[in-house]
Amino acid sequence: MRAVALKSPFPPPVPPMLAKLSSDLPEGDGWLFEPKWDGFRALVWKYGDDLYIQSRDEKPLGRYFPELEVSLRRELPDGCVLDGEIVIATGDRLDFDALLLRIHPAASRVKLLADEKPASYVAWDLLAWGDDDLRAVPQGERRARLESALGACKPPVYLTPATRDRGVAREWFEKFEGAGLDGVMAKADGAPYQPGKRAMLKIKHQRTADCVVAGFRWYKGGKGKEVGSLLLGLYDGENKLHHLGVASSFKQTERVKLAEKLLPLTEGARETHPWKDWSDWAEAEATPQRLPGATSRWNRGKDLSWEPIQIGLVAEVSYDHMQGDRFRHATHFQRWRPDKPHTECRYDQLEETPAYLLQQIFGGRPA
Repeated sequence: MRAVALKSPFPPPVPPMLAKLSSDLPEGDGWLFEPKWDGFRALVWKYGDDLYIQSRDEKPLGRYFPELEVSLRRELPDGCVLDGEIVIATGDRLDFDALLLRIHPAASRVKLLADEKPASYVAWDLLAWGDDDLRAVPQGERRARLESALGACKPPVYLTPATRDRGVAREWFEKFEGAGLDGVMAKADGAPYQPGKRAMLKIKHQRTADCVVAGFRWYKGGKGKEVGSLLLGLYDGENKLHHLGVASSFKQTERVKLAEKLLPLTEGARETHPWKDWSDWAEAEATPQRLPGATSRWNRGKDLSWEPIQIGLVAEVSYDHMQGDRFRHATHFQRWRPDKPHTECRYDQLEETPAYLLQQIFGGRPA
């Protein structure tokens, strides 16, 4: 991608520093903890009249968030490069679906959505200040400079809360999920910013749920022989089966065994399947019941066809957290549950986290 001309120590694009998954908060001193925001990763350059917003995959994001460009020009100090997250809040929760809708080719549609649900920017790192490239500066010092640089900023630009107290971070991990955040980040206080490297830790919730396996998708290039993913469902209080996500990431040998297990169950399944109304699936985004096979701007061009199976199989899967009434990310298959009736796979088995006021998070300053 061609570099963008800006009067900064380094031009965009810059690969953002990444994180690796950890099972728990790290022990000992020398760690800086922050909430893990569930939004679009975004690096921001602000130099003079020039403003540039870069996505995680090093592409320009500004055209999808015109209202945020106005806010960043107004609130950010001149001469800075920031790392952070674009988020949208609906009520007392972050709304990732609203972010997905912004990736639209029509500027008129983007403007309409921006007026309805304006975006915010949460900054957590300072990569450059004036003519100084800060990427080699230790994390703790960059945090101090970030606090100084954004001290006068007003909403919708925020400084993420941060703490070196492991007990406070543990409390965040337990409480912030209710606002739609999905864990805690841990950064070594003395580490530099390392573009493209997994130099941070992310600690996410891990839970399990028993789900109805309502169908499957073939693995790309392995139709008829290898299963790519399982389509999962749960019953609501009115005994309606809803699609809430998939289980994927199987080994090659497992894909073959899954095909042998599931293929016989496809016979005659479509006629009595609770998701048999294939003609409605193209509009499934707009219906109260979430169904598989619906296209969106995010997945357009992908093969979303799937095979319904006879209802009855139950699988235990692990997941990190829910987004509304579905899994935020793909789940991981744990085991079959032949001992559990599929009718007992209901939403009420899922752990609920009370909503945590976003204002308490957005209003946070260093602990």
